[in-house]
Amino acid sequence: MYAILKTGSKQYRVAVGDKIDVEKLPNEVGTQVTLSDVLMVEKDGAVMVGKPTVAGAEIVAQVISEGKGDKVTHFDYRNKHRRRKTIGHRQQFTRLEISEIKA
Repeated sequence: MYAILKTGSKQYRVAVGDKIDVEKLPNEVGTQVTLSDVLMVEKDGAVMVGKPTVAGAEIVAQVISEGKGDKVTHFDYRNKHRRRKTIGHRQQFTRLEISEIKA
């Protein structure tokens, strides 16, 4: 059994026991999160596709940790204008462990 969920304008394929990194959620470490934007559920070969979400489907996950991703650097350069600029960014994330898929 697996499901496809949407959170933080990204889509993830998850099964029970999977650990995923999603964009930072306002929940604290150790709490349970219920994600209701389930786009598709597969159970025993039967596929339920939502329009846009599957009615009554939820994914229960446990918040394991929070952190920052790898640094992404961007270098901006304009020829003949003496313009050079370096920008760095580290995206914050929340690590979730999928406990249950309700369909």
